[in-house]
Amino acid sequence: MTIQNIHKLFLTCNKVSIDTRNIDNNSFFVAIKGERFDANTFAKEALEKGASFVLIDNPSNYIDDRTILVEDSLKVLQELAKYHRQFLQLPIVALTGSNGKTTTKELINIVLSKKYKTKATIGNLNNHIGVPLTLLSFTKETEIGIVEMGANHQKEIELLCNIAQPDYGYITNFGKAHLEGFGGVEGVIKGKSEMYIFLKENNKSVFVNLDDEIQNTKTVDFNRITFSQKAKNATIFIESVVANPFVKIKTMGVEINSNLIGLYNATNINAAITIGNYFKVSTEDIKAAIESYVPENNRSQLITKRTNEIILDAYNANPSSMKVALENFIQLDKKNKLVIIGDMYELGVESIEEHKAIVVFLNDYSSFECHFVGKDFYANKIHNANFHFYSTFDEFTLYLSSTKFEHKTMLIKGSRGMALERTLDFL
Repeated sequence: MTIQNIHKLFLTCNKVSIDTRNIDNNSFFVAIKGERFDANTFAKEALEKGASFVLIDNPSNYIDDRTILVEDSLKVLQELAKYHRQFLQLPIVALTGSNGKTTTKELINIVLSKKYKTKATIGNLNNHIGVPLTLLSFTKETEIGIVEMGANHQKEIELLCNIAQPDYGYITNFGKAHLEGFGGVEGVIKGKSEMYIFLKENNKSVFVNLDDEIQNTKTVDFNRITFSQKAKNATIFIESVVANPFVKIKTMGVEINSNLIGLYNATNINAAITIGNYFKVSTEDIKAAIESYVPENNRSQLITKRTNEIILDAYNANPSSMKVALENFIQLDKKNKLVIIGDMYELGVESIEEHKAIVVFLNDYSSFECHFVGKDFYANKIHNANFHFYSTFDEFTLYLSSTKFEHKTMLIKGSRGMALERTLDFL
């Protein structure tokens, strides 16, 4: 069966699903093989739960004429998403980067939704499966699509761009994330820049932070829409930025008071302002949208526990995001500060050195209590009266269980695998 014919069947359905736990009546179920399971075996269950069609790549799971048998379900899912994107012909804004992708995506979406019917990547469905699912959620009613793209190795952004065919692109930054998969920082820059290559080859446009030297250098001969806190000739000039702890920005004659913590979030807000302005969202609506956004899911959340004020940023961490979070915390005008930070994952052979760099940085610039959790931080323990090291979270809980925290301002940050939000149970 051709992609065109599969697409016609897809259009008769209400939604696409790859999980029988999320099947609704008239769903289009795609069976994807995983490392630990083969979703072909759930084809019958999907139909029983209300799916109208199931796409499979194992002939032994064929049921009846509601079954679409193909050679590779994942490849067909990607081809179907690309075909659907071309069928709709709507403008698509794509973004990638080492840090801040999801927050920036949410900000862009909330700003553009003030004027347009938008749809954006849900959660962090930003990989070779998530991007196709995002594209297939767009309908004829969707006026602008916002697609987040994640990657942990070379050629992944290239693949996702070829599927999504974005008209506009934005790279949040080039940081020390997924160093193991990319092969170091230069590999990160090369991998993320695959978006620039696609946009240039197809004569599309980029949103650029002129204050980021790498972004500025790599996009000099592009169709650029720019923002800057330094260059007054940028499309959007940011007059002032303050963060204590919430980010306040002055631009285009208005002051925007966000609910986001940290100077590092100013760039995410500035990108959303610039993209909203480009798409002719009024300044008043941009301000209202950004001021209404409240972070969740352990991303720079401000939480109060009894007498303690906690900045919870435990969704993920890498050396770049850890450094800016700590820099922001150090400059906060607060008393009785304390940090709890956990190991940073996927750093490969550079892991010990990168953890050491964080310990040395705090030793040089902090004067408050610091708790380091995880084996890589533990491997870099040094003597400092304010420093405490724990090889595991369980070991850390022994300290938490025996300690009473009062009137503290805390930062909690670590990689997703550390799940440091568990600390809140003890506060």
